[in-house]
Amino acid sequence: MRSRRTNNLPIVLDALALPEDDPATRRLADAFGGQPAAVTERRVGVPTRRSRHLQFASGGEIWLHDDTVVAVVLRLEPTPVAPRGIDLSDWLGIDDRATLEQLGTVMGTRPRFAGFGTPYFTIDGGFARATFRDDRGWKEPGNLLSLAFTVEQPGLAIRPEDDDCPTCSDLLARGDDDEQVDVDATTAALADAVAAGLLTEDTHWVRLADLRPLHASGLMERAESQLTCTTCRRIICFTLLRNASPTFGFHVLDDARRRPLGEIPPVDQWGDAARIEQERDAMQYVDHEPAAWFLVQQRGVLHLQARYTRSAMVDDSVLVRLDESELTAYRTGGHDYLSALARAIHDSAPYDEASAYHARNLYRQPGAKELRATVGAAIVNHTWLAQQRR
Repeated sequence: MRSRRTNNLPIVLDALALPEDDPATRRLADAFGGQPAAVTERRVGVPTRRSRHLQFASGGEIWLHDDTVVAVVLRLEPTPVAPRGIDLSDWLGIDDRATLEQLGTVMGTRPRFAGFGTPYFTIDGGFARATFRDDRGWKEPGNLLSLAFTVEQPGLAIRPEDDDCPTCSDLLARGDDDEQVDVDATTAALADAVAAGLLTEDTHWVRLADLRPLHASGLMERAESQLTCTTCRRIICFTLLRNASPTFGFHVLDDARRRPLGEIPPVDQWGDAARIEQERDAMQYVDHEPAAWFLVQQRGVLHLQARYTRSAMVDDSVLVRLDESELTAYRTGGHDYLSALARAIHDSAPYDEASAYHARNLYRQPGAKELRATVGAAIVNHTWLAQQRR
């Protein structure tokens, strides 16, 4: 550890939100060693954003979006460009083996968290996000990997470094120019990624396989599929618009959930014969009570999805097939009976083996992931989220 104690944090913060040729940005580049050792550029999404990544041999990095500095990274872990990583004592006056507590002392504030593994600090002019080995171990020296100083609050904006995500950053196929999407090629690339387990589809939105037929029908103002990258966790929003060009963008969860989507029309209004036949065999929505339960049926078999909570951290649902006695009671009591049954399921603590509904919960049995997706597709137009989108 070096004995010199300096704090060059103001040089970093001064450059945020400024162009690359601004004196403050040039001053930061000089402090990182002058000319970058590596520069990469890419086009992100449509509408297109220009992403530029400057890497310095010292371990410093500058990220720009459309010629505006959006992040400055102090990377301690060695890279091919910076084999030794940055010396944190030159920038914050602390040891490279700093813990989260020691970072808080330097930042002059306590850490907050954007998710379980992403601590960050609110500082003058921006935010400082700390990355630790395996997203944990911030109490032990030697686990700090990088500090990213950003304009936008962590968790509420895409991390600039995810522009280079090896899993999802190259799935967009462009048309003849930067502002065009090759819809067929992009759809095929996304479908291949889903099949390979690299992306997961959100069943609260239009299924990727249905996106083009729905758009071609003209029944929806905007048809959108949302898919989550299993590596960087960005959400891809692929949107086909009735009266405008397609769009393709990356979003955090909060932004993605707020995007508008009208009610998805019945399949028989836009699907071909095979898709309509598929829908007949699929799970179908029957009824629901907001925030409590959904009743669905498949080939005449009724299933109740009942919500339960265990604590502020556990909010889940069970799925049970109605037995003969429950079917008889439902025929008599209808909606009110199902509300009473859902309350009974919740009160029985269905997460506990002692509950009569624990063993009946189909979401605890093989194929649960696929079953959740099937139910999700059936109730897509009736969820609280669907109502908020509309």
